[in-house]
Amino acid sequence: MDTRKRYFDNTWRSSVVAAAGVVLLLGVAAISWAAQPGPKEQQASAGSQVTIDNFAFGPGTLTVPVGTTVTWTNEDDMVHTVTSTTKVFSSSELNTGQSFSYTFTTPGTYPYFCALHPRMTATVIVK
Repeated sequence: MDTRKRYFDNTWRSSVVAAAGVVLLLGVAAISWAAQPGPKEQQASAGSQVTIDNFAFGPGTLTVPVGTTVTWTNEDDMVHTVTSTTKVFSSSELNTGQSFSYTFTTPGTYPYFCALHPRMTATVIVK
């Protein structure tokens, strides 16, 4: 009887330790996933890309360091513009496949929109 009790105790302890290990791994994975920028925000360093598609700028919020050149590329079937709400930058009309670039030299928040479709809005944050 003593041997069965020891076997049960050891098996139970092993199961608890294994379950705790799984919980720990899931917790680490969740923290790692949560620390990643979401689809609407992207961190950047040397240069950054913004896609124009389906009447939207992607990402909607882009955070970059001072000195970064951001390039917008129209991948939509419609013509669009990239126009700063404070008149800091403005593209011409961009047909499908065309791009516009601007280098951000001053920290700040730069909201912009498409002049042809004013509901299309996004923001570049320069730190």
